[in-house]
Amino acid sequence: MNISYKWLKDYLDTTLNPHEIAAILTQLGLETGSVEEVESVKGGLKGLVVGEVLTCQPHPGSDHLSLTTVNLGSGEAVPIVCGAPNVAAGQKVIVATVGTILYKGDESFTIQKSKIRGEVSMGMICAEDEIGLGNDHSGIMVLEEQAVPGTPAATYFHIESDYCLEVDLTPNRIDSGSHIGVARDLAAYLSQKEKTNYSRPSVESFKINKQTHPIAVTIASPEACPRYAGLSITGVTIKESPEWLKNRLRVIGLKPINNVVDITNYVLFETGQPLHAFDLSAIKGNRIVVGTLPAGTRFKTLDEVERSLDEKDLMICNASEGMCIGGVFGGFESGIKESTRDLFLESALFNPVYIRKTARRHGLNTDASFRFERGVDPNGTLYALKRAALLICEWAGGEIASDIVDVQADPSALLPFPVTINYQRVNRLIGKEIPRDVVKNILQALEISILSESGDELQLAVPPYRVDVRREADVIEELLRIYGYNKVEPGISVKSTLQHAGHPDKQKLQNLVSETLTANGFHEIMNNSLTKATYYDSLTGFKSENCVRLFNPLSSDLNAMRQTLLFGGLETILRNTNFRNPDLKLYEFGNVYFFDGSKQYDNPVKNYREEEHLALWVTGTQEHENWVAKPKATTFFTLKGYVEKILLRLGISSANTQQEYFSNEIFREGVDYSFNQVKIARMGILSKEILRGSDIQAEVYYADIHWTALLHAIRKLKVAYTPLPKFPEVRRDLALLIDKEVSFSSIRMWAMRTEKDLLKSVSIFDVYEGEHLPEGKKSYAVSFILRDDSKTLNDKLIEKTMEKLMNAFKRELGAQIR
Repeated sequence: MNISYKWLKDYLDTTLNPHEIAAILTQLGLETGSVEEVESVKGGLKGLVVGEVLTCQPHPGSDHLSLTTVNLGSGEAVPIVCGAPNVAAGQKVIVATVGTILYKGDESFTIQKSKIRGEVSMGMICAEDEIGLGNDHSGIMVLEEQAVPGTPAATYFHIESDYCLEVDLTPNRIDSGSHIGVARDLAAYLSQKEKTNYSRPSVESFKINKQTHPIAVTIASPEACPRYAGLSITGVTIKESPEWLKNRLRVIGLKPINNVVDITNYVLFETGQPLHAFDLSAIKGNRIVVGTLPAGTRFKTLDEVERSLDEKDLMICNASEGMCIGGVFGGFESGIKESTRDLFLESALFNPVYIRKTARRHGLNTDASFRFERGVDPNGTLYALKRAALLICEWAGGEIASDIVDVQADPSALLPFPVTINYQRVNRLIGKEIPRDVVKNILQALEISILSESGDELQLAVPPYRVDVRREADVIEELLRIYGYNKVEPGISVKSTLQHAGHPDKQKLQNLVSETLTANGFHEIMNNSLTKATYYDSLTGFKSENCVRLFNPLSSDLNAMRQTLLFGGLETILRNTNFRNPDLKLYEFGNVYFFDGSKQYDNPVKNYREEEHLALWVTGTQEHENWVAKPKATTFFTLKGYVEKILLRLGISSANTQQEYFSNEIFREGVDYSFNQVKIARMGILSKEILRGSDIQAEVYYADIHWTALLHAIRKLKVAYTPLPKFPEVRRDLALLIDKEVSFSSIRMWAMRTEKDLLKSVSIFDVYEGEHLPEGKKSYAVSFILRDDSKTLNDKLIEKTMEKLMNAFKRELGAQIR
């Protein structure tokens, strides 16, 4: 939310500069992200002055240019070549002098002394669009006769410089979603040091001029609209807003539209109460009904988009049709137009839940819905209504032509919240004894009424606009916020609790694996746990019905909790690829979530399951081209090596895992890793269908490590020290002719089972399939490393061991020794 420094000072008497105010607001919990100087016109009209055209003659070398001399207030006649058709002697004009910078959008150019078709020109006589004061380019601006030559244009047009403070509002602090709200917090803080004058504009002058245009109001959905107020104003003239009003809106980033619409926006950002103005002629039957319309009803909004309404969308209707989506967006037919002469001004209180759901359904996020979603002041509707009515009558003309209609469907919504606080608990929670008079002063400054005081207790009435203050702890937090966190001194003793990390230490191992991956060139990513439920519509491994869905999603792209880390990583890959960063190695630690509705439990939480996973993605080039090597593409075995390196780092050798190869709709080729009959990891090449669904062209290799199951599997593993071997190892090679279906993992498994003492490792160094082999066969060249840790191996023992291995391969795998 943007706050204007000058606008803020309309309600608060302070000499603090914008940066000092920003620092205080941040201390008060209204974090101010930036302070920027803003000019109502870009460049502030610097270098532009009022000039008087002394002479005007046709240019001898052109049929559309004029030679003029202009008095700029210095007493000298300055020659300027002008191309405007309406330039004439005696006019008062705006002149850009030499060196002036003029802006057009994001572009700028500097006025220089030049020769135009042989004639010297020492400046430029400007049209309104050339200096940012309008859109007219038909001719130069001609000022009033009273304009004085030499007067700076910024002075003549009352151009202001202001500061815009960008305040980051948390959802619970909508009470500060306006200039008056921010001023109230500042005044409460400053009043601790000295008396600070804080006030809001008076509406005492409000009066009813006549009662010729009454509008009846019916609230058909009281649960959605606790209060609805409004009045009629007739005889208005829709025109451009006064300069001060346009400047106020421009500083906070709003584009002025017309006087009536600008006033409703002004009062919104002044008070925090959204308003809406209807063309009175659009209210058929002189009746407003606040309710809902049947599902599927078509309604055209102010942006000229026709929308299909939901049966729960709150609508502001006339006697026969909808006019406005309540609290969210106005209707096209009932909006204020240039032809509008009579209007109805609305100020209402809507149920935040209704507004939030409607805004999400239609993808609308307006300044009004932003405030109604969080809760506006139930007692501020009439003040804002009167304030806007007075401004409209002042700047648009017209008269108030009806009584204020104020329908309260739920009067209890207007009542304050009773809260009791205890001085002793205040001091205990804050950690410092705060004088009682200071407590009372802060409460009064925050408009929290003290109903009674008895001993150590205060009975309070919290205004209903403080939607986040309902308990004693909330009030104490408010006291500390205004009193100042920095004023609470730290104690002289430090209290801590000794903690014993369980085995395995989850955080320690996560850091260990993260460091390993980062050292191998991986980048850690963190994706949103919210994702699209449609990702799981066509997957058998992950079912759509197992999604944990949100009741009130922000959008259809964030309507479910993720069941896998896969798709978040693919979105990251796509984003990086689009920015020409295709060579990626990524990893993410994150939780995945599942819902199982097949069983009914007394505790519904048991239907939900949460697991922690580690995911790896590798794509693109593994090694870039350089002067000694050509580029090397990433392969299946690139990622397989990283997965096995992680397992080994945690104490699980790949030789001790069971590996099962597979393919499905996610993996074109994949392998499952199991340890002690528990699946701990899955990796492979992602299928073309998955990649196509994410709009990715390159191959992507993906690994999903079940971190929760992996930690459970290694909980009994112990790290033991083994000295370096004292005796040499021996290598023997075998060429095995086996069926194509037999994998190397089967060879290694039977080798390890057959010889557990001497065999240290098994590796494959050649695979042959093709000519000179029987059909359905392949040849593996396998090496075996043998070693006895107690003595040097002799030939007899080596040959006996190899004989055992060959017999096992023949018996179990049907292998032939070549």
